[in-house]
Amino acid sequence: MASQATPSHVNLAMRRFYSMLSILWGMVALDQATKWWIMESFRLHELREVIPGFFNLVYLHNSGAAFSLLASAEGAWKKWFFIVVAVGALAFILVLFKQYCLKNRTYTVALGLIAGGAVGNLIDRLRFGSVVDFLDFYLAGYHWPAFNVADSAICIGVGLFLYRNLRDGNPDKI
Repeated sequence: MASQATPSHVNLAMRRFYSMLSILWGMVALDQATKWWIMESFRLHELREVIPGFFNLVYLHNSGAAFSLLASAEGAWKKWFFIVVAVGALAFILVLFKQYCLKNRTYTVALGLIAGGAVGNLIDRLRFGSVVDFLDFYLAGYHWPAFNVADSAICIGVGLFLYRNLRDGNPDKI
């Protein structure tokens, strides 16, 4: 016998869906606002030291993926490849939301952050063919690749999702 969703489960799922959308669009707004500020305030490749020996702001365009993966690859296929991957990831996030939305609010936050980051970077790819990066951390000769608010949201969202999943005792579902 198939289980049916009760009205209270449907209401909870809808509230969590709207919460996820709120987080998603909030992250997109923050991401796009920070990128706009960088593009208006900096010249391309300009670097400004914020915390000496640790943190700079720098205006870069990354045509690759995380950590500039595939940045040196040539051709228009790359832009469309990353657009298709982002749209596929957003579809997968919807599947995960359906599976996890009633389990715990943390999943809603995590998936909203991931989706918001994906949409923020997707907007850049559609507009510029690349992603605007500007957060530049380094320490004692070790330099982290520049990133942005969308990348941060994705990383924090994935971390929250994995944490919650491990805490729920379902490591096989990661």
